Amino acid sequence: MNTALEITNLRYRYHDGTEALRGVTFRVAPGECVGLLGPNGSGKSTVLLHLNGLLPDKPGLDGTVRIFGQSVTPESIETIRHQVGLLFQDPDDQLFCPTVEEDVAFGPQQLGLEDAVVETRVRRALAQVGLADYGSRATHHLSHGEKRRACLAGVLACEPLVLALDEPTSDLDPRGRREFKALLRRIDATKIIATHDLELVAELCSRAIVLDHGLVVADGPVLTLLNDEQLMLAHDLERPHILRHHHPHSDDSA
Repeated sequence: MNTALEITNLRYRYHDGTEALRGVTFRVAPGECVGLLGPNGSGKSTVLLHLNGLLPDKPGLDGTVRIFGQSVTPESIETIRHQVGLLFQDPDDQLFCPTVEEDVAFGPQQLGLEDAVVETRVRRALAQVGLADYGSRATHHLSHGEKRRACLAGVLACEPLVLALDEPTSDLDPRGRREFKALLRRIDATKIIATHDLELVAELCSRAIVLDHGLVVADGPVLTLLNDEQLMLAHDLERPHILRHHHPHSDDSA
């Protein structure tokens, strides 16, 4: 099977002894959009941080992570980081340059691209996220929704093949959430989205993986999982409002 990312028996323990992941295994095919669900502390963010090696390799780590067949190791990390774009939950953890333009340019510059290519990518990425005229704006003057889009532009400017998004719609108002969903729908990449926003998952993802206490407890078609009330309740999740308005006749065949 052709895989964009493959995680096999991944275990991870934090400094304080907390067992964050206890043998996580799943694959994502190229072009798939997968929702990573689960209560707080289930291990969702920890999984995403492993996709481009942001968590140090240490005795608490076991298992393998492969991106397009290549294992994430200290030797491959640079290549992997070109392929996997990670959007953090808090935009302020990601924005660190004075202006939007400089921030979006930072990633492509690290790839060693020529100035003209960087400029083109920055322009394209800002247009893609609806911030075409924001290049010279100070990053700290942006609204929360604008900051989130500026972060996404910075990730897109690197042209990753895999997008890993951590709670991309948290703290956005309804309009901001709607716009961000529309934005994500247009992006052509393999996407893995860790989120509590189950409406986003119902609208964008074809498949969902439910984590709890560092283990995969369910993996299957989105509608099947989200309509399984027992499963949802057992893992502190709620059937999204969007599914209550219609009877999903397609579920049985999903």
